Amino acid sequence: MARFVTEIESTLPPDEAFAYMADFSNARVWDPGVSRAERVEAGPIGPGSKFDLVARFSGRDVQLRYEIVAYDPPRRVVLEAWRPGFVSRDTITVAAAEHGCVVRYDARLEFSGVRRLFDPLAQRMLDRVGAEAERGMKEALNP
Repeated sequence: MARFVTEIESTLPPDEAFAYMADFSNARVWDPGVSRAERVEAGPIGPGSKFDLVARFSGRDVQLRYEIVAYDPPRRVVLEAWRPGFVSRDTITVAAAEHGCVVRYDARLEFSGVRRLFDPLAQRMLDRVGAEAERGMKEALNP
């Protein structure tokens, strides 16, 4: 399993930061590795909401459909994307702080079967992509 975790201090109130991050179509704004991100259906965001993303991995575009699998506003949202032999799980938690909030972003890439051999390569890629996304999140969460 490859994993990237970061904590970002935000000047936004917790409910605003949570709403922004839970709307995963915003990933195209803060993650330079995402070329397209859009919500699949209309209505309020919550359990079962789906988002289609196109992310660049190892020089190629990969289409992923993320779904909210856990939703506890304004504290925690978990999104998952599945492909054969692969699961991406992003857990976002928001905690109040003195001057806004702290957003914790925990991304995990899990391969199954023989694809687990890709774990070391996936970790290096996730470290690089995660650092770029972290910079984008800092900007987006501190307008």
